[in-house]
Amino acid sequence: MQRQQDMQDLLFSDQIVAVLVPVFVDQTYSYRVPSHLVPTGGLQPGILVRVPLGSRSLLGVVWDDEAVLKDAARLKDVEAVFAEFVLDEKGRQFVDWIASYTLAQRGMVLRMVLRGEEALQPDKPIKAIRLSAAPPERLTKARMRILSVMEDGQARSRKNVMDEAGVSQAAIDGLIKAGTLSLHDLAPPAVFAPPVANFAPPVLSDSQQEAADAIGACFATGGFQGILLDGVTGSGKTEVYFEAVARCLEKGQQALILVPEIALTNAFLERFAKRFGARPAEWHSDLSQKQKDRVWREVAKGRASVVVGARSALMLPFRDLGLIVVDEEHDGAFKQEDRVIYNARDMAMVRGHLSGFPVILASATPSVESRNNANLGRYQHIKLTSRYGGFAMPDIRLIDMRSDSPEKGRWLAPSLVAAINETLEAGEQSLLFLNRRGYAPLTLCRSCGHRFQCPSCSTWLVEHRSRKKLMCHHCGHSERVPPACPSCGTEDNLAACGPGVERIAEEVAERWPDKRIVILSSDLIHGVAQLRSELDVIASGEADIVIGTQLVAKGHNFPAMTLVGVIDADLGLAHGDLRAGEKVFQMLAQVTGRAGRMGGKGRGFLQTYASDHPVIQCLSKGDWEGFYVYEMEQRQKALMPPFGRLAALIISGEDREAALQYGRDLVRHVPQGAAVRVLGPVEAPLAVLRGRYRFRLLLWAERSFAVSPFLRHWLAGCASPKGSVRLQVDVDPVSFV
Repeated sequence: MQRQQDMQDLLFSDQIVAVLVPVFVDQTYSYRVPSHLVPTGGLQPGILVRVPLGSRSLLGVVWDDEAVLKDAARLKDVEAVFAEFVLDEKGRQFVDWIASYTLAQRGMVLRMVLRGEEALQPDKPIKAIRLSAAPPERLTKARMRILSVMEDGQARSRKNVMDEAGVSQAAIDGLIKAGTLSLHDLAPPAVFAPPVANFAPPVLSDSQQEAADAIGACFATGGFQGILLDGVTGSGKTEVYFEAVARCLEKGQQALILVPEIALTNAFLERFAKRFGARPAEWHSDLSQKQKDRVWREVAKGRASVVVGARSALMLPFRDLGLIVVDEEHDGAFKQEDRVIYNARDMAMVRGHLSGFPVILASATPSVESRNNANLGRYQHIKLTSRYGGFAMPDIRLIDMRSDSPEKGRWLAPSLVAAINETLEAGEQSLLFLNRRGYAPLTLCRSCGHRFQCPSCSTWLVEHRSRKKLMCHHCGHSERVPPACPSCGTEDNLAACGPGVERIAEEVAERWPDKRIVILSSDLIHGVAQLRSELDVIASGEADIVIGTQLVAKGHNFPAMTLVGVIDADLGLAHGDLRAGEKVFQMLAQVTGRAGRMGGKGRGFLQTYASDHPVIQCLSKGDWEGFYVYEMEQRQKALMPPFGRLAALIISGEDREAALQYGRDLVRHVPQGAAVRVLGPVEAPLAVLRGRYRFRLLLWAERSFAVSPFLRHWLAGCASPKGSVRLQVDVDPVSFV
């Protein structure tokens, strides 16, 4: 009775709201809103608030859940209301959908959306100076230069005046003290110049125009439409989806272009600026916290019309989003593998469906899932089958390493060396591709066979000769290369086994010592800015031979590049991964597609020990359609995605037996009669990671089966992991390590 009276008293005085906070919880918490903080119309769902939680204060969002009052006396007050910042209904539904599908806590999904309170604060005014009185009697040369700059009456920052007049700050301060110059506050400049839809419309080829018209029809029709823009490398997909961005801008809506982070190049941003008259807002890990706060604020206010960013840009709080483009949609970088495990490509489709706008997936090598959806009519399939300008696709040749092998201690086959010589003589660029970082993937002792392994992971240490270190690419452990074997003590008898890009670079430098060489590898490139600089060097023709990992296979345009040599085309085919063939095909098709994009005379050489493998054969013949037919047949026979559903449960712990036992307990609690198969627990291929033992369960179900609700029901009947044991759930896994 008293609780009901408490509730009535509260309802007639202050508003009670449910607030979702960005922490590891799935529930909302109820808070009282003091009357002086309630805006006109009440505190509606979606408004950002600051609330107390334990000993700290956090930003949260008023949610659509019903407020629950258990003890009125313990109810805490909302501390601040930010009514100008609203996560709209579709944005809240998106958070709920991701949490439900991935089995993540809603608070953790919201954590990807929100930033700190600093992001809500506008930029501070700029301190500026202006000419306001007659000059003083005493005029030095420095003061005369200052007055000359300021005579137009415009206000300028101190720094601008110092730069223009070539003076010190003391000279400016002297004129301020004399009253000649006065201080003023200027409004901060706009963070982003608005892109203009029709700033510089391009001249499209017939096939590009047909594709752009088909996408434009989707805007005319309205509503959600999934579109697969499937175009060979160099076909001009970017110009086509830029036209979709233009249609979105004409409607006064915001557009988002998602790209793999390493594809955020200056060349791409400059192409955008040339088309729309201004650069887009950027969102990636290389931005400072202040820069991210600005972008977040401008997106939330609706002032950032177009955002180009990595996968996390999908979680920005757009005010009126009207288009998403996922470029290189096949790329594995769109899958987040920690905390909230989700695929940004798939979630982009969900976002478009919830809000009713088109989503474009663009790729030269679409994922098998996207191709299947297009085949079934779920996506509109738009094809660009030829390169822009009529240039031919590169001629792909196989080098059978069993008959055309390099000499001992070398890694480039004689026919590839000859092709590089021809390319250099013609003044053109060559690219050598090997998706393996460092100098050598394994170091062992010739005397006793000791292999250098990471102390915290079940992986070999990779030699990085440039750093004189052995390194683990999973946990970051590193150690100096010892002079003697730690097992038998033999000195100077360690052998580097196999090549990495550093070893290829060593051979290239020996063969062509007078040529300019650039190495592109993630352990040698620190941040987006350095990558952009290196790519600009290559694009400008200042490199003769480029040696790289997957960094070079991301849609870059290198005008002078006519030859691509793949050192180990088989790398990846032998992995126990249902997507191994697909990944190899996509990687090699993309990287060989860097050749001849501007001149139409490209060549690709694939060094292989498996020249008869169907994937290698399809690549050599340029039979991309044949590859998809083959791959889908294999998947359908095995009822693997997209013809079946998978979910992975990864159990890890500091104690091996405890982790294994928890996996066995999970299997014992699988609901009886369920139309699923659960395999495992078995050791993960990467059995130990960062000192934690890892086991995997794999759930298989028919395509139509609702996996997420089943998982939630199953796990609700199981005990929570204890001690150091942890459980991760990955619905629709991409990685199987």
